[in-house]
Amino acid sequence: MKILRLDELIAQGRVAGKRVFIRADLNVPQDDNGRITEDTRIRASVPCIQMALQAGAAVMVTSHLGRPTEGDFKPEDSLAPVAQRLGELLGREVPLRANWIDGVDLKPGEVVLLENCRLNKGEKKNNEALAQKMAALCDIFVNDAFGTAHRAEGTTYGIAQFAPVACAGPLLAAEIDAIGKALANPKRPLVAIVAGSKVSTKLTILQSLSSKVDGLIVGGGIANTFMLAAGLKIGKSLAEPDLLADARAVIEAMKARGAEVPIPVDVVTAKAFAADAPATTKAATDVADDDLILDIGPKTAALLADKLKAAGTIVWNGPVGVFEFDAFAHGTETLARAIAASPAFSIAGGGDTLAAIAKYGIEKDVGYISTGGGAFLEVLEGKTLPAFEILARRAAQG
Repeated sequence: MKILRLDELIAQGRVAGKRVFIRADLNVPQDDNGRITEDTRIRASVPCIQMALQAGAAVMVTSHLGRPTEGDFKPEDSLAPVAQRLGELLGREVPLRANWIDGVDLKPGEVVLLENCRLNKGEKKNNEALAQKMAALCDIFVNDAFGTAHRAEGTTYGIAQFAPVACAGPLLAAEIDAIGKALANPKRPLVAIVAGSKVSTKLTILQSLSSKVDGLIVGGGIANTFMLAAGLKIGKSLAEPDLLADARAVIEAMKARGAEVPIPVDVVTAKAFAADAPATTKAATDVADDDLILDIGPKTAALLADKLKAAGTIVWNGPVGVFEFDAFAHGTETLARAIAASPAFSIAGGGDTLAAIAKYGIEKDVGYISTGGGAFLEVLEGKTLPAFEILARRAAQG
């Protein structure tokens, strides 16, 4: 995908003295007192801001925070805690500006944070008049917010239509590169792990990947539905019997291409869904009527680990068992460590996947960790994200 990038503009000397508007993703969790509890997204946004400042730009940054009511400011919707944390990371004060739509006064080398963009009327529905007003604030628009790239809103799409120049920041550009490497031009074999509680929430992803991948590993409740589709009993396990035909269609689509959906040969079961429930490992053919399948068994994990170690590219979305409970975490840990040990290029995304990566300390051994939840899933579905589409269109216009 051909897009304009901020580092290209800097290399061409086109940023010094310019007004740069950065759409970042600073939507961080906070406690009841408004204190930030996890600042990964803020830290991930710092390189783009520093690049623009060091290039001599006047820098405006904005983001959404939560789901405020447009035009109705409440203190809990404010980016004030974000401004403070951003200032600490940049080593300078970052003023917070409210009511910024009609103009922002700042000089080259200065940076300001513009209050929660979702407070502006028309942001969510990408109002054209609002987009044009925002575009008039800047010479260069930079989208560095992959987490919102699947939404066509005022600050993610509309402003990119009307700004004199529209480009991708380093974070968004890295996502585009990693996704292209994993899905558009993958080194084979391409193996995808798609796990979660329900087939219904990831059916379109499974269908899309079934035409691309060489191996499709399913886990969690999704695997239970595929086990049912393969004629196995799953006891009281979470599954969606009404989607058996869809699961079989995915299996057949893979088989027609000489690819496969490995069905577990052994599983770890319990009689109750609880952290202290006794765990029993048994053959996939021996699941009792009152069993709950909460993890893949060690034989299955070893077979899947071998496939991952032999892969050329790995796409990972979702743990394969209830990894929050230690007795049912071995499958996810085995696959996580196999991904870490594999020479394959790996890309991982989704909240639970990131939690598993952190739990097993393999951050440095995964090729690329995606910062977007919904955006990452929509890419796996084969959709073109609105933010990607408008940046590519603007690049094509020159």
